[in-house]
Amino acid sequence: MIASRLAELICEVRFEALPVAAIEMAKLSILDTIGVTLAGCKSEAVNITEIAVDARASIGDALVFGRGYRTAPANAALLNGIASHALDFDDCNNTMGGHPSVPIVPGLWALAEQQGADGRAFLTAYAVGVETETAIGAAVNFHHYEKGWHPTSTLGTFGGAAACAHLLKLNQTQTANALAIAASMAAGIKANFGTMTKPFHVGQCARNGLLAARLAEGGMTASPEVFEHKQGFFEVFNGAGTYSVKKLFDKWASPFDLVEPGIAFKQYPCCASTHPAIDALLKIMQVENLKAPDITKIRSWTHPRRFRHTNRPNPRSGLDAKFSVQYCLARAAIHGAVLLEHFEDSAIHDEEVRSLMGKIQSQETETPFGTTTEHFFANAEVVSAKGKTFSAFVPYPDGRNRRHPLPEGKLDSKFNDCVSQELVPDAAQRLLSMLQSLDEIDNINMLSSIIDDGRRHEKSEMLLHN
Repeated sequence: MIASRLAELICEVRFEALPVAAIEMAKLSILDTIGVTLAGCKSEAVNITEIAVDARASIGDALVFGRGYRTAPANAALLNGIASHALDFDDCNNTMGGHPSVPIVPGLWALAEQQGADGRAFLTAYAVGVETETAIGAAVNFHHYEKGWHPTSTLGTFGGAAACAHLLKLNQTQTANALAIAASMAAGIKANFGTMTKPFHVGQCARNGLLAARLAEGGMTASPEVFEHKQGFFEVFNGAGTYSVKKLFDKWASPFDLVEPGIAFKQYPCCASTHPAIDALLKIMQVENLKAPDITKIRSWTHPRRFRHTNRPNPRSGLDAKFSVQYCLARAAIHGAVLLEHFEDSAIHDEEVRSLMGKIQSQETETPFGTTTEHFFANAEVVSAKGKTFSAFVPYPDGRNRRHPLPEGKLDSKFNDCVSQELVPDAAQRLLSMLQSLDEIDNINMLSSIIDDGRRHEKSEMLLHN
């Protein structure tokens, strides 16, 4: 039985057996996730969901980041999960074809608060969760991705369930049941990209992963053949001949996916599929010392897998603009950067941006001008007002893997930018320091207290809700 074999592997993982590189990558990923969660904690999707589930009326010890109250762990997982993905600024993973950390960290954090778990237990459970979702990803991708499923949510539900099961120290049978229960809660379709429902996918799978583990802990049963059954996960979500069970088990921890290919960190708060084109354009602008008024035309080429959901020449909202390669290129050309404020709903109607977007031609190609066998590349061309054409090729965007990292210090500065609106500077620095040494933390609640006590708007929100 696949679920039982996978559960056995999950239960065997111990902190002492994790490679140093996996532990270091896990710490960076969790740090980045906490930062983007605080940055997205006031998003409209969180506001709407908070009211819909009546989260403030629920009694519990789990912190809702940046909002000044605690609630039941399932509600905290849901709301913090939405916040973590609200800005599309969270990390990515090649094997999974999605975002590996946000399906895991919010539910695991809420459970760790309840359990009083230490940093080592948290890191181990996180590593288990990433390995689970990426191993299943290796089995089903890229058919799963291209069929229209949102792997962050469908596969992330298994990652969240595995992580929480490990933190709860469930046995093999219970863990297999948690995975099987999770299979019936896996959901999320790419048709909802560019709307509030995309981050809701993440909140939902973070909550469902936690719920699956707690149900299994309580004795709920599920089919031991949930993966291989003719009406099980692989056949229903993918279909015959489009998945490989062998790849699932061949890949497991050899090496850990946290080590190779590792986690991809974003330096722009928009869809990762736009990042190679942004990097290529900025490379031209910097090398040739060009400014937006110097440009008469911009062309970009990306792989069809990157292009299909980012070809949005007329974005209708800030969320939609995060998936518009044309909009992102225009912002990069004008500002030399792509920033959080560029995705406010009001920003997308900027006349200068709209004018430049009219000069941008973006298209798909499976054959890059440079050398690569991957699908993360981009070519860009800029035609200047003087009639000169400049070009650049980027095989991978910065931050995409361990061989193409973010510039030195970029992740720390990103974290500080993300939390600056929610935490006072002293709290931000203490939180950063403790996340960097998470393996030495005795209780996750120590970090939650910093997040809660260090809020900038604590008094005003208390008055608002009392």
